[in-house]
Formats: sequence, C-alpha cells, structure tokens
Amino acid sequence: MIEVERLSKTFVVHKKAPGLLGSVKSLVKREKIEKRAVREVSLRIGEGEIVGLVGANGAGKTTLVKMRAGIIHPTAGDASVLGYRPWERHNDFRRQIALIMGQKAQLWWDLPAADCFLLLREIYQIPERRYRETLDFLSGALRVGAELNIQIRRLSLGERMKMELIAALLHDPRVVFLDEPTIGLDLSAQRAIRDFILDYRRRHRPAMILTSHYMEDIERLCRRIVIIRDGEFVFDGALDEIVRTFARHKVITVHLQRREAEVELPAGFRGEVIERSRDLIRVKVERDHVTQSAARLIGGLPVHDLSIEEVDIGTVIEGLLVQRGETPAAAFLEEEQARGRIPSDYGEEDLAGAGSEREDTTEDGAVSRIRADTHPERSGGGDPPHDTDPAERP
Repeated sequence: MIEVERLSKTFVVHKKAPGLLGSVKSLVKREKIEKRAVREVSLRIGEGEIVGLVGANGAGKTTLVKMRAGIIHPTAGDASVLGYRPWERHNDFRRQIALIMGQKAQLWWDLPAADCFLLLREIYQIPERRYRETLDFLSGALRVGAELNIQIRRLSLGERMKMELIAALLHDPRVVFLDEPTIGLDLSAQRAIRDFILDYRRRHRPAMILTSHYMEDIERLCRRIVIIRDGEFVFDGALDEIVRTFARHKVITVHLQRREAEVELPAGFRGEVIERSRDLIRVKVERDHVTQSAARLIGGLPVHDLSIEEVDIGTVIEGLLVQRGETPAAAFLEEEQARGRIPSDYGEEDLAGAGSEREDTTEDGAVSRIRADTHPERSGGGDPPHDTDPAERP
C-alpha cells in the first residue's frame, strides 16, 4: 500500500548574523544553508501493518511522514501510496488517508466536537447512515460520547486527542499516519489511545506509520520499526530482532533462601556477577548460555525465586544510535546507569559492537539493515523469534 524509493528532501534555509548590520547585509547577500532532512530512503508497508518510526529530534521522521501524506514535495526519489503520488494531492488519494499530529490540532477550538464532525462529513461526503455508525463506534470505543457537545477548548488534553482521532478516522481511511499521537498525555490516556489503535487496526486493517518518542508506544503497537538518524535509515526490521542482535547479554536475578553467609556459585558457571549479597545474586550471562546458566543456578543454589530480564529495548535502541554517533557514548552510559536501566559495569561494547554492515530479509520480505558484530558468539543462536502479535501480548 505504501512504497517509497530513494526519497530525499533538502531544505534551503537562510543564515543571518544578529543585529541591524546583519539584517542590512542579508538584504544584499543572503547566506544559504542546505539541510538534508531525508536522504534516499526506501520503504514498503503492507495492509494492516503498523510500522514504528524512531529517531532523535530533527532526524527526519516528521518530514518523511509529511512527504508520504502529500504535504511536502520531495527533492528527489519517488513514492506511491495507494497507487497515487502523494504530492499530486489527488482528491481520491486524500479521501483514503488520515494524518494525526499530536502537536497540531485540526479541529476548531470554539466549536463542539459534534459540529466539527458534521463539517468533516460534508467535506468527505460521508453518507448519513455510515457517518452515524462510525461516529457511534469511535466515540464509544474512546469513551467520549458525553463530551461531543462541549467546546474543544474546554476539553482536557487527553479528550482533545481522542476527538482528533475520531476526526481523522471518520471517513475510514486505508492509510493512517500517526505523528506522536500520545505526546503530553498522562499514562491512562496513553494506554486508552494505544488500546484503541490496536482495536481499530484489527477491525479495519489500514496501513499505519507511527512516530513516537515513547518506547511503550512502539513496543505495544509495532512489530516492525525503522530507526532513522540524520535522514538515513540505520535499521529496518522486527522489533525483537534489535534485542536479539544488539543486546549480547541477559541478566539473571536469583533470590536465595535466607542464609547466614554468602554462597558460592556452582562449579562451571559461566557468567559475570553484577550484585551479590546473602539473599540475592545478579549475574550477566551471554544470550546463548542463558538456559544452561539458569539450570546450573537452580541446581547448585538454594533458590527461592529466579527471573531472567532483557536489557530495556529503549536502552538498546539508544545504544545503536550511540554506535552510529548520535550521542557521546560516555554521557549516554552514565545517564542510563544512573537511572538503573543497565548494569553499572556495562561498557560501550556491551551496547553496540563495531562491525560490518549486512542485509537480512525478514519474514514479510522487508530488508533490514543491521550491524553484524565482530564477536562470533553473537552470530546465530540465542532465543527464538517472538512471533506473537503485539495485540495478543500481556
């Protein structure tokens, strides 16, 4: 449904020195700077797929979304959405897409939502019966039926965002662009919107592109993500593949039965002790040896409880961006360790190993560009892929 081939966008901005003198000089000669927002990216998205677009501020996420929605004309490359070139803005194309931007409102603040929806019904020429059925379903699913006749300006931020979702989906679009739909919302509103998006996707199967800085949005909604840095894709593939590929270790936490003295680890145990006391041991083990290590700990220690944890997915993605030069590695590690999200003895090599680039093909035929690590123990093995739909995960 969405095909993008070597799409690029370069903005030309003018640079002006401060003060009156700078203003006068700019009248005679203006210094131009070219900013390459998107650089020759290619992407394919099928029906019913939700793809997460992840990157730092200024990486090019919103620019890419706007080009695919037809708001911005690209500098180079081509794109096809539902068989149309988006920037030609054909009416048949615009009737089949929706763009939801968390930081920009499309509804009229002085009007109640119900009046805004009536205007949109006329714009999209939605039959009366279908309009009523869709509005009843959307307002019921988002639990805002009682607020439809209240001015938009008097609604809470979460309620306004729900009204924006209804407005964007009234005409049953086949392609939906979601640009930070949960930004600024509280936890309860975020959860409600995530649940609604999953339910809507199950019922209508549109192609969806989601950008967000909240990793819970990405983990809950997307099976596939694209990481973009400085306008270029550095990863395109399954969400679980990032952890399998870039996180070399897991952390095993063992709670011991109460002891007067510390116990010794079983003979032959392969792992690195992170934390140790009389009633708790935390060890870092290589992914390929997690099962054997856990079995040795259970068999050789008085275990009361045992848990196996992945490194936080957000930490792994940030580590990938560190590897690519997004932020200073030392500062990133210090911040993450202070938060307690990664072990204190982790180094830069644990987050993202240097190596050569390779291409892998995922089950849906999408090409994922990842970094092949120089350490042989990371090629192959590990945990099996997680093929469970995010909607079915606990």
